[in-house]
Amino acid sequence: MTYAPRGFHFDLKTVLSDPSPHINLDIPVYEETLQNFLKAVNNYKNRSIATITDKRTKDAVEKKKTQDRLQKIESEISKCKVQEIELMATLEKEQAERKDAELAVAAFKRQIASLHERSATMQAQIDEYRALIASLKTAVIDKGKERSTLDAHASRVVPELHAFERLLACSIEGMEKEQLLISFRCVDISDPDREFSFILDVSGPNYKVVKTSPPLPSLPLLVDRLNITQDIFAFIVQIRQEFDRIANGEENMDVS
Repeated sequence: MTYAPRGFHFDLKTVLSDPSPHINLDIPVYEETLQNFLKAVNNYKNRSIATITDKRTKDAVEKKKTQDRLQKIESEISKCKVQEIELMATLEKEQAERKDAELAVAAFKRQIASLHERSATMQAQIDEYRALIASLKTAVIDKGKERSTLDAHASRVVPELHAFERLLACSIEGMEKEQLLISFRCVDISDPDREFSFILDVSGPNYKVVKTSPPLPSLPLLVDRLNITQDIFAFIVQIRQEFDRIANGEENMDVS
């Protein structure tokens, strides 16, 4: 680009002494300079507009990118909030489940403690039963020995007992519940084989006669005397005398 010289010089005194004074303004050069200036301004304007337009375009693109990023961030924030809500619900559920589990564990611990107590009690009972069984076994062994001893004595006494029973015409048999069956023979003169008997209960502090065969009207009196005197042998003799009186019709026999 070509620029005209800045201004020009002239001699004012010479100009004024001229009969037709004039100043050569050199208009073509000025116009050319003006055109060059306007052209330069226009070029600057165009460059500025292009720069602004380009910057505006870039700003718009950047703004669009920024808006997209903001939308993406807002979307992620929304998702995070939803996830937070879900996590809070899950956390509350887990806390409730944990509380239920702790309650269940506490209940199980109480049950286990109760089972331990019951087990200890049952073990104590088992120990007691074992000790009792051991004691019973010892007692059975001792009773077995006593039984053997008694059987040995019985084997020697039984023949003598049978001889006395035949001689006395009386037999005594043990029954259940601590009762004795006492039988007599040779009471009825007309029928020596006829049996007379009574059942004596010796389980209580007082003697009781459960049954007589045949019945004896004087039985209550005899039992009262027995409980006073405690002489069971005299009672057996008195019962036989009563049977003899009933069987043989001896009304005047003294029962005392």
